Amino acid sequence: MKAYILKADCIGCGLCVSDCPEVFEMGDDGKANVLVNEIPKESESCAIEAKEDCPVNVITIE
Repeated sequence: MKAYILKADCIGCGLCVSDCPEVFEMGDDGKANVLVNEIPKESESCAIEAKEDCPVNVITIE
């Protein structure tokens, strides 16, 4: 699985980082970044939770 963030629409709330710090981080620009190329198996559930919790729906998990 891979995670993607549509940074142009990210509001920088940090919820994804709270839900899944193994996969997401806040960048210097105040917007979320994906930390990993491939989501580790043990982090898949929290990455999906972060996607579902995102208030502006900018996270895609494939």
